Amino acid sequence: MRVGELAARTGVSVRALRYYEEQNLLSAERSPSGQRHYPESAVDRVRLIQQLYAAGLSSKTIVELMPCVIDGRATPALLKRLAAEREHVDRRITDLMHARDRLDSVITAAGNNMVTGASCRQETTA
Repeated sequence: MRVGELAARTGVSVRALRYYEEQNLLSAERSPSGQRHYPESAVDRVRLIQQLYAAGLSSKTIVELMPCVIDGRATPALLKRLAAEREHVDRRITDLMHARDRLDSVITAAGNNMVTGASCRQETTA
């Protein structure tokens, strides 16, 4: 498939796909005229890359981890790295849950003290 079709099927911009290639996250065959052609498996690979980015991993880290993630091949060092990345994701999830809980408490408190037309800021007069 061509780059535009891959972009449409994955919801990722053509520019992002080109960046993935530059970072060695994705590869394409080139036609004699220089057009990129991707295998069907590129759809799943792009979705995986997006998930790993969403988890907070850098492109450099993703490149290093990709053999283990895609092919199941892993050295002890790579498994250790994957475990560390997972712990990092767990910490982010915990932090986000705490932030959500704090927002819930602010919303509840503000709802209990709601005054029509008032803002959360107190006006001061000099």
